[in-house]
Amino acid sequence: MSANHARKWQESYTPPVRKKQVTVRVHRQGWITKGEKLLYSIVAACTILGGIYTVNYASSTDSVNRELQSVESKVKQQKSENNDLTYEVKELSRPERITKIAKENGLKIQDAKVKQAELLDK
Repeated sequence: MSANHARKWQESYTPPVRKKQVTVRVHRQGWITKGEKLLYSIVAACTILGGIYTVNYASSTDSVNRELQSVESKVKQQKSENNDLTYEVKELSRPERITKIAKENGLKIQDAKVKQAELLDK
């Protein structure tokens, strides 16, 4: 019976079949797709370039404003100097002064009226 039993056992026993182990590749989807990454990169680049342009424009505007202020102050100074010189011209062209200098240099004044050259030109 033991031989019989062993035979039955051998017939009923089938060796375990080695099963192929199947590897399952799980494709993990990213948080952001490639298209979204491209769009975000383009938007970020445009934002950075816009910021650089804005800073550059503000800097050039500031330098132009400083130059304008410098020129305005020079113009103001020149106007002041011109006014001073105009006043000096009026002082030096007084008829009394002219007749006095003429008498000191020995010139004879025929008419008692001394006219200013500016008034005659107009």
